[in-house]
Amino acid sequence: MTDNLFQTFALNETITLQNRILMAPLTRCMADEELVPTQAMADYYARRAEAGLIISEAVIIRPDGQGYPNTPGLFSSAQIDGWRVVTDAVHQGGGKIFAQLWHTGRVAHPHFFKKTGSTDVLAPSAVGVEGSVPRMRELSYQVPKAVTHEDIAQLVADYSQAASNAIDAGFDGVEIHGANGYLLDQFLHHDSNHRQDEYGQTPENMARFALEVVDAVAQRIGNERTALRVSPGAYFNMASDERDRAVFDYLLPQLELRNLAFLHIGIFDDAMKFDYLGGSASAYVRSVYNKTLVGVGSYSAESGSSAIAQDKFDLLAIGRPFIANPDYVSRVREGKELVEYSDEMLANLV
Repeated sequence: MTDNLFQTFALNETITLQNRILMAPLTRCMADEELVPTQAMADYYARRAEAGLIISEAVIIRPDGQGYPNTPGLFSSAQIDGWRVVTDAVHQGGGKIFAQLWHTGRVAHPHFFKKTGSTDVLAPSAVGVEGSVPRMRELSYQVPKAVTHEDIAQLVADYSQAASNAIDAGFDGVEIHGANGYLLDQFLHHDSNHRQDEYGQTPENMARFALEVVDAVAQRIGNERTALRVSPGAYFNMASDERDRAVFDYLLPQLELRNLAFLHIGIFDDAMKFDYLGGSASAYVRSVYNKTLVGVGSYSAESGSSAIAQDKFDLLAIGRPFIANPDYVSRVREGKELVEYSDEMLANLV
């Protein structure tokens, strides 16, 4: 039984979702060479407008945040106009859509922003990751520059501006990407944050940047339109450290005070267990955060519905099955068989 997935859900007095099924953010690398969304992208999102909420693919807040080819931006007028075509299409289909705001931090690459004249990759500390850029294996990661206080202030301002641009582009709100080993997440984990100043060492300091970004965005567009994704369990482009638990023990109650639209777990498979969290990422967050929580990570409609019934989280985000099934919501509601996802589907927007 999945009936609870088809209940309406009020995020707050401003936004009510038509059901509890969210389309998770799915990087597709299908923007044009100027990182402008295309008509094919508008059609792709419109076909999925039956979701209670679409969270867009991650959207770059500024040029030096890019770490993958053809990922869309939200910092130029052309990009804003391109996204407006997307949001109009989703709204015409009766849906709602949030923009996921993104800076990749130390997994950015200067190849993508060389036109700006900068070669600096930014991160909390000058600690790099091994490997190369997905889809462009000839590009190896470089050791990043540790951001200065001036850099941090500018980044906070740029997240705020990107949020304002998102509202101008017709989005219903934004989800700040603070998960999966990207810039905000890099401040929250000891593996990537070796700072000795007020942005490092202690839980309060390591959470400072994330909270500054959240506060700046909420002040700009309203807390009811601001959400955040977090990865308390280090698992992607990040080594785990038991000291990370204390950072999130501090951060999550601080976020609860801010009455965000929702908090979204960043995890590929929520069956993963983390010793220092005492279990799964979602179970840990639920134990210390009492506001609206989005679960994700290889759930089916059935297992996700069961988790909601057990109060493990409030909303279910579905990823790859939404690539394979544009009509995912209808198929689940009607008990129809789902098309199985395969990597070949990434080649086209359908």
